[in-house]
Amino acid sequence: MISACLLKEDNLSIVPITIKEPLPADVIWLDVNQPEDDERAWLEALFVEDVPEEDEMDDIESSSRFRVGPDGVHILSLFPQRLATETRGVNMSFTMRKNLLISFREDDISIVRLLRYYIRHNKVDIRCALDILLTLQDLKVDQLSDLIEDAYCTLEQTSDQITDDTHVERTLAELIDQAELNSHILQALHDTRRALRFIRKTFESSLDDRQGRVVDEVLSDIESILPHTSFISNKINFQLEASMGYTNQKQNNIIKIFSVAAVVFMPPTWIASVYGMNFKFMPELEWYWGYPLSIGLMIFSAISTYFFFRKKGWL
Repeated sequence: MISACLLKEDNLSIVPITIKEPLPADVIWLDVNQPEDDERAWLEALFVEDVPEEDEMDDIESSSRFRVGPDGVHILSLFPQRLATETRGVNMSFTMRKNLLISFREDDISIVRLLRYYIRHNKVDIRCALDILLTLQDLKVDQLSDLIEDAYCTLEQTSDQITDDTHVERTLAELIDQAELNSHILQALHDTRRALRFIRKTFESSLDDRQGRVVDEVLSDIESILPHTSFISNKINFQLEASMGYTNQKQNNIIKIFSVAAVVFMPPTWIASVYGMNFKFMPELEWYWGYPLSIGLMIFSAISTYFFFRKKGWL
């Protein structure tokens, strides 16, 4: 699917694009989402270079993510996607040529939907194609900040569940999800910082004061958010260790009870084994009080062993 953002006399509009129609003259943003084969062929006519494939959008080296080529400035930017408790990063490719931004994506990205909503309701100040790229990065950092706030709230809840035996598995699963989320947040923050620094360096001569302030403010927001990811990581690790330590302690207590029970019943078992032998010459077998005496001896040995453990503080 291909859609275009048009700028006519400071008015923005988003319209769908069909490959049978020529590209509108007033377009400043061409958004390509999961293009079909015929749409990809149509797009190739707009490029000197090849249209980026899905596997090429996952490269991590700087030379692939940020470069200047025959078609313009190319930027690969990482956007977080969260569905329920699952979080993953989705790469989006941008090509900037003069006053036209062409974006490629193989997934529906929530931040793009949000920007399109803002454009339709005139809630953003966009005057050129570069503003769209900067606004997407700004919205991304805002979303990452919201995810960090959600992580704080979740960790407050999990901290109260660590000693709750009925929620141990759920707590561990939630902590693992939060660790995965935090890693995606950290990766997206570093990627966004690299992208903004590349934009400021590449478009240094064309950035106006307003755009320069946007870049500086977003970079400042990233620097203020980064320490929170370290704190969240430490908090997750602490809660994981505390939860595992509490679980191990509970298991050790159970094993301790079984161990003590085995030792307590060891003397009675030994007495019963002795008098359960079938030797012919066992004088105690002829005693009138032999049976109750052996039972009493078993009980006494068990009780005395129990109180010995209590006195030593092993129970």
